[in-house]
Amino acid sequence: MMSRAIFERRLLTRDRGAGILEKLWLIPWSFVLLLCAIAAVGYVALYSAGGGAPEPYASKHALRFAFGLVMMLSIAMIDIRVIAKLSWLGYAGGVALLVLVALHGQVGKGAQRWIEIGPIQLQPSELMKIMLVLGLAAWFHRASWEKVGNPLFLIPPVIAALVPVGMILKQPNLGTGMITLMVGGAVFWAAGVRWWKFAAILAAAGVAAPIAYEHLHDYQRARITTFLDPESDPLGAGYNIIQSKIALGSGGLWGKGFLQGTQGHLNFLPEKQTDFIFTMISEEFGLVGALATLLLLALVVAFALMVAICCHHQYGRLVAVGLGVNFFLYVFVNIAMVTGSIPVGGVPLPLISHGGSAMLTTMLGCGLLMSVYVHRDAEFGAARD
Repeated sequence: MMSRAIFERRLLTRDRGAGILEKLWLIPWSFVLLLCAIAAVGYVALYSAGGGAPEPYASKHALRFAFGLVMMLSIAMIDIRVIAKLSWLGYAGGVALLVLVALHGQVGKGAQRWIEIGPIQLQPSELMKIMLVLGLAAWFHRASWEKVGNPLFLIPPVIAALVPVGMILKQPNLGTGMITLMVGGAVFWAAGVRWWKFAAILAAAGVAAPIAYEHLHDYQRARITTFLDPESDPLGAGYNIIQSKIALGSGGLWGKGFLQGTQGHLNFLPEKQTDFIFTMISEEFGLVGALATLLLLALVVAFALMVAICCHHQYGRLVAVGLGVNFFLYVFVNIAMVTGSIPVGGVPLPLISHGGSAMLTTMLGCGLLMSVYVHRDAEFGAARD
């Protein structure tokens, strides 16, 4: 039989894309199994968060993942050059959804972040991060080194990044807005934007930080104050992080056992199915379970970096870097938040937390990542001068 390596070389040297069955052969099924394993961890944690029952969280999680799996594999089949041509259209659609949120979005917990599309409740700010990566990658993918060094060439992509970030901050959604900005910055960096420009921006941000603090909402300032001193308001703004730390510490090395977590099951732990799902895992499965979960999540980031390295076209490299950084920031911010390392910000743990928008956008990003991998030798043409 023809070996997989020889088969891949024959397919990848074709100028035209391979057929559907051939592309299915090229899909990294080990990565698909990795995502299934992470989703299974989420199902177990949400089963526990639901009081030892599949309803109301775990069953929905499984259905959303199954739908996302089909969507992901379908996207992986699409030629990456087709995706590149539609990148700015997707970006425009993401901005349009943010405008729709501002005009007719649902208000919940003091923020206007969601819209209803039929039976689906969507948070467009999550989708916008993916669309921004695609748009910036389309702008930079055929630009020469000299072009990227021209400040005038950077004005359009800077505006493209700041527009959705500003709209997300307006909702208000500080956590997602900052992540969107950092994801965009990662694409700029991967495209070859000089380091001193980032240094200048960081210096300006440091100068503007005190002014920005004064314009934060009261609850956002309270989160920062509570982060610095949680005990200052143990029954109010500091309650969440105090209970989270208690649950994290009580799990010990091996945990209390499945369905045996006291902080979660006695309802001391808030938002245990969403923002603080990692705390549920740590309490019931201990440090060992928490580290195993982090290892699975880290492998997704490693796969994204591997795709960026092995991809032979700039568009795919930029998409892989942007999506990898986006996934990393999801995980980093959530873990840092529940451990008290940064202020609480309402960022879910990908493929594990309960939530439709986060699941949808994560699987969309993984589908795009797999499309880059399958079409890593696609020809895009020469660089622009």
